Amino acid sequence: MLVKTYSSTVFGINATTITIEVNLEIGINFYLVGLPDNAVKESQQRIKAAFKNNNLKFPGREITVNMAPADIRKEGSVFDLPIAIGILAVSKQVNLDLLSKYVLIGELSLDGSIQATRGVLAIALQAKEEGFKGIIVPKANALEAAVVNDLEVYGAENLSQVIQFLNQEKVCLKKTTIDVVKQFEQLIEHFELDFLDVKGQMNIKRAFEIAASGGHNVILIGPPGSGKSMLAKRLGTILPPMTMDEALETTKIHSIAGKVKGQIGIISQRPFRKPHHTISDIGLIGGGSYPQPGEISLAHNGVLFLDELPEYKRTVLEVMRQPLEDRTVNISRAKFSIDYPASFMLVAAMNPCPCGYYNHPDKDCVCGPGVVQRYLNKISGPLLDRIDIHIEVTPVSFDELASTVSSEGSKEIRLRVEKARNVQKERYKLRTGVHCNAQMTSREFELFCKIDEAGSHLLKIAMDKMGLSARAYDRILKVARTISDLDQAENIEATHIAEAIQYRSLDRT
Repeated sequence: MLVKTYSSTVFGINATTITIEVNLEIGINFYLVGLPDNAVKESQQRIKAAFKNNNLKFPGREITVNMAPADIRKEGSVFDLPIAIGILAVSKQVNLDLLSKYVLIGELSLDGSIQATRGVLAIALQAKEEGFKGIIVPKANALEAAVVNDLEVYGAENLSQVIQFLNQEKVCLKKTTIDVVKQFEQLIEHFELDFLDVKGQMNIKRAFEIAASGGHNVILIGPPGSGKSMLAKRLGTILPPMTMDEALETTKIHSIAGKVKGQIGIISQRPFRKPHHTISDIGLIGGGSYPQPGEISLAHNGVLFLDELPEYKRTVLEVMRQPLEDRTVNISRAKFSIDYPASFMLVAAMNPCPCGYYNHPDKDCVCGPGVVQRYLNKISGPLLDRIDIHIEVTPVSFDELASTVSSEGSKEIRLRVEKARNVQKERYKLRTGVHCNAQMTSREFELFCKIDEAGSHLLKIAMDKMGLSARAYDRILKVARTISDLDQAENIEATHIAEAIQYRSLDRT
């Protein structure tokens, strides 16, 4: 006798439906085929123990379990539940009526309870796309799956509840529903941090406003205690609110990485990732023997903050060069290739020298000759070229710290940022994959970054004196385009170019 159940596995950021075929014959063996990894192969012991502890009969006959398609590697323990239900169905302990209508995922404990798993949102989206009526998931993942509309989601605590549901004995599983739009709207404006907390630093706030308006990468250079980290943490509060599509995509990536908490249905705020400087290449860009998204993918649609940039390994920093350009990262191995999205804003912070006080207005630098240049040379030229805005952060004076005058808050700045983004949205509405000035391709650059004679003359002088590269030239014009959008100006003017040139301080150094 042959029975089929349905499950799913995640490959990259998308899911693939897996058909679990269970066949019962005369004999006493147990065969599990279809390219399973060790975690899947160990399911036999977990299922046997769960059956025994729940007074269920494990068939004393030859059982063959095939996981199709057989050319896709099956990883993890999410297949425990569909395999167990398939064995119960083929031995006539579970009715067959509902098996073809639901996708089953979950890891079984020895007592029959169902443990949380990763990638549930991607699996739920795939189940809806393929026309399944619903999905049965661990109860801890039910809210995550319920984000998908027009799909019945049931969160099960243990194997017995799933059996009762499939046998339609009694109402033991309740459908999980959430109002995604309402939850999204409630959380989208909720910020714990605000630029109201920042005293002084008006020039830095202006640079951050420009960066947020155009999606530009930023590097902050300043002495210890000047407020670099404090400012960077508040950048997300002035970025435009996420759209529903961005929120779903971000939640899917975090779900695959196991970062979504059980009580959260959808991520409503732009992610802010701050990896430690000891991170490895794979930890940053993703990969591994069982590929997982790295920090740059977890920062997709948000901010990646690298504090103390020169302390990161050179190889770690260099692997970011391609994702910064392409806004996607490709993980290639001998037998497979995976693309992860990586459209993020890079915010880096660093001291000007090892002691931290080079060019400080009050304290003397104690670094020896050549030490400062060697320290700055830890950051390669090609990486710096990909950072649009360089900002020198100076310490805040006592008068500014003691001032009782309230500074401008994130809400007011965000309104101006949204106006500038709306201009860009209208400009690029016919352009695929371009949403802000930082994402402009060469074709859009030629169309929308035209400058007059005065601006061209000013830019020529800057390039000659500062020795700028062609990429730095592009970055200056893109930043100038954003400044003109903030001013609601149709064309880039010389004043916009002059301000953009000021944000290339490391080139001047």
